[in-house]
Amino acid sequence: MSKRKGDGDFESVVETIIDIEGVDQLGLLGARDVNLRFLEEKFGGTLTVRKDRLLLRGPGERLDLVREVLEDLVERVRHGQLVDSVTLRYLWEQRAGQREPEPDIQQDEDPLLFASGSRQAVRVKTLGQQAYVKAVHDYDVVFSVGPAGTGKTFLAVVMAMDYLKRQLVDRIVLVRPAVEAGEQLGFLPGDLQEKINPYLRPLFDALSDITGAAKVARFMSSGIIEASPLAYMRGRTLNNAFVILDEAQNTTLGQMKMFLTRLGVQSKAVVTGDITQIDLPDKRKSGLVLVRDILSHTEGVAFVDLDGRDVVRHPLVRRIVDAFEAAGVTTDGD
Repeated sequence: MSKRKGDGDFESVVETIIDIEGVDQLGLLGARDVNLRFLEEKFGGTLTVRKDRLLLRGPGERLDLVREVLEDLVERVRHGQLVDSVTLRYLWEQRAGQREPEPDIQQDEDPLLFASGSRQAVRVKTLGQQAYVKAVHDYDVVFSVGPAGTGKTFLAVVMAMDYLKRQLVDRIVLVRPAVEAGEQLGFLPGDLQEKINPYLRPLFDALSDITGAAKVARFMSSGIIEASPLAYMRGRTLNNAFVILDEAQNTTLGQMKMFLTRLGVQSKAVVTGDITQIDLPDKRKSGLVLVRDILSHTEGVAFVDLDGRDVVRHPLVRRIVDAFEAAGVTTDGD
């Protein structure tokens, strides 16, 4: 089959069918078929659903590409993954060669967690995230370093909840340096929890997204989940705990040592940060930067580096991160 493209010029148009029997069509197609519309725009053809079949019709040289993307999406939906715009755009760009080719992530693995709310199942979306999760399973102390949007904090919280659910730990401890207040929180109004809430909000948001705000509140009131500024960790020993130190680029080397030596028996620590967003007066003294040289060959410690390929927020975030890196400009906030 062919159609006229111009005077004496023809463009091949072909058709193919993908079987989607038993697949959650809303999860695959998106609300109001937004996923189909995205792919139609990209490959210049049409995608039509007829009962349990998906009919693809368009330029032959692009049809194989969109078919590969759709077959990948079908498998992800079959395994309970939510297909959002970030996942869809990532797969298209990877298949279309706009990203460096990467081996496929194993979608037959169990999800990290079945979460409350809008998420059906939480799974890794990039090879960097896959390496991150594996490191947390294999090592007791893991440093995850990367730009905004790579899932550093979110995946740490997901894994902490998974360990708690499987009773591998008794509690979760969330820690963050309060750099903007110089670790001097007394002038802020309210009790300790009210003082540190603004600094720990990203961790609370991730927890609420995973397990629901009401359950998080119950866990916090019972002590199963604890949030603390880094300054209040001195002198403690944390046993049977999953401990997350977020925004670790804003720690000094002394604070980093203090935190790491709080680890007790049957505990695990995940340290996350972005070394392009250091708020310390002397950026060269960041504990997250200096600790790599000290602990890089220490048994039981792993370092995982994430980059722009692992950004899974709005597609524009990856382009913004790449642009800032190309300009050699550091950024504020995460």
